[in-house]
Amino acid sequence: MKGIDATTARERLEQRRRELDDLREAFQHEAASPIEGAGGSELSATDQHPADLGTDTFERSKDVSILSGVERSLADVQFALDQLAVGTYGRCQACGKEIGAARLEARPEARYCIEDQSTVERTA
Repeated sequence: MKGIDATTARERLEQRRRELDDLREAFQHEAASPIEGAGGSELSATDQHPADLGTDTFERSKDVSILSGVERSLADVQFALDQLAVGTYGRCQACGKEIGAARLEARPEARYCIEDQSTVERTA
């Protein structure tokens, strides 16, 4: 692995995991809180304007979507830590070439080099 040593990589991955765990906790709390005016809260849903309920529902949906992205990123971090343990960290999962040090510095859990990441995003 050129450009980044295993100790630095592990530290960055662990830091990234802590950041993502904090985000996950915040969004789980948001997603679990009742929608204002919906069943289970103090207010009756009939007391709230339908547009307000729609906004609350949209916000809840957005939080769930963000939480899903955080979960995927946590899986990527774990995958990167596993790759680090077996000595293949920093290699593109598509072409096998080394992922650039600048990319790994910016996104330590990256699975793909820049070129293959673009391909993955276009086909997703």
